[in-house]
Amino acid sequence: MKKIHIITIVLIACTIGVILATVSDSSTYANFAEAKKNQDEVFHVVGKLNKEKAMEFNPEIDANLFSFYLIDNTGLETKVIYNGSKPQDFERSEQIVITGKYHGDQFYADKILMKCPSKYNNGQTEIEVASNSK
Repeated sequence: MKKIHIITIVLIACTIGVILATVSDSSTYANFAEAKKNQDEVFHVVGKLNKEKAMEFNPEIDANLFSFYLIDNTGLETKVIYNGSKPQDFERSEQIVITGKYHGDQFYADKILMKCPSKYNNGQTEIEVASNSK
């Protein structure tokens, strides 16, 4: 075989490997009810922090254990366990996206993404900023 054929075969194999890795790592957006039905699958769940219930984070005992209650977009509330430290300004977040899966009655998150109030509008929501600029 010529060198160009070998290089082409290697490039095709690498491309297929990247595509398979991307597809197998992808997860879908769901609510807690859907995620609970399919406990073997990884899901993204969007919701808001329930500020009325206590968050559990005690760095003296375990700095990599943080739990809180999240209300998804359908109104279902679930306790979320995150094996990591509590994100900075977590209480101020407007919306939270967690990635993980259910084990029993609790959702175990691998990642937490937060949408915090913009630092450019002094903590006001977009609607408040728009009405104040009129």
